[in-house]
Amino acid sequence: MSHRRHRPARNWGARLHEITWFGLRAVVLENELLRVTVLADKGGDVAEFCYKRRDMDFVWLAPDGIRNPRDVAGGASDNVAAFLDHYEGGWQEVLPNGGLPSTHRGAALAQHGEVAGLPWDVEIVTDEPGEIAVRLSVRSRRMPLRVTKTFRLVSGRPELLIDEELANESGVPLEVMWGHHIVFGAPFLLPGHQIRLPAAVEADPAVAEKALTVVPDYGEPSDVHYLTGFGPDGWYEITDPVDGLGLRVAWDATVLKHLWVWRELGASRDHPWWGRAYVVGLEPFAGYPTEGLAEAVRNGSALTLQPHETRSLWLRASVLEERN
Repeated sequence: MSHRRHRPARNWGARLHEITWFGLRAVVLENELLRVTVLADKGGDVAEFCYKRRDMDFVWLAPDGIRNPRDVAGGASDNVAAFLDHYEGGWQEVLPNGGLPSTHRGAALAQHGEVAGLPWDVEIVTDEPGEIAVRLSVRSRRMPLRVTKTFRLVSGRPELLIDEELANESGVPLEVMWGHHIVFGAPFLLPGHQIRLPAAVEADPAVAEKALTVVPDYGEPSDVHYLTGFGPDGWYEITDPVDGLGLRVAWDATVLKHLWVWRELGASRDHPWWGRAYVVGLEPFAGYPTEGLAEAVRNGSALTLQPHETRSLWLRASVLEERN
């Protein structure tokens, strides 16, 4: 999996493990407070973000669990199923198309395609008791793009640090949607959980502020909203108002200028949710809406990479534990 097979063993401080999980290559990053499992064989997905002190996993694990995207027997394939048939919940990298299938400049792109379904290369870059870091990288297949993503944990801190680079490996400009599909659900998410946002954030005027800052009851209609106005440093916090436990996500909003708020609250009784999904997605994105890349290019919200340009991005996910 990496270039450092014969690493010293350690079961304290910051440490990492290279494992096979549900038949997929995975890397476990761990310190005294967090355990983060990243699926190297499936999109570099964060499939576990567990706060050890409470045994609380913040990312949603879908009822059917983790599935290998190369195990496609028995399903009628289409450009939506390419993502949904293997969607385990968790936290995905979305590039170069966000939302529904779309065709742009002759490239047919599947839902949330295409890097979320690809295996990524892995390299261990730091392996010390005080800090660990793992670098994942992938090239997309229908557009000449390369993504490099470094996950980092520091000893004693309940915070995952992610630093990325997105490179245009061609001599022509490229338009892309780039996002992080972060979804909260059981066991963490409950009706009444609060979502905090910067004061300058803008939403659709028709949407009441409370409608987006308090998680609705089970059975409310599904919807999606797009927020802007984050300034250079975007952030949100989602917390349990009873015990103060929550997660703060921060990111470079000069690159990911929008936040998608996707709410699937159990009202969808047919495929693909069958009433089993009570989730809220809070997803930093370059480009909107969920109709795909061609629409984001049309409305001017897609990210443009100049020939051979590389764009950097940072994200941070930190556990909150407010004492009431």
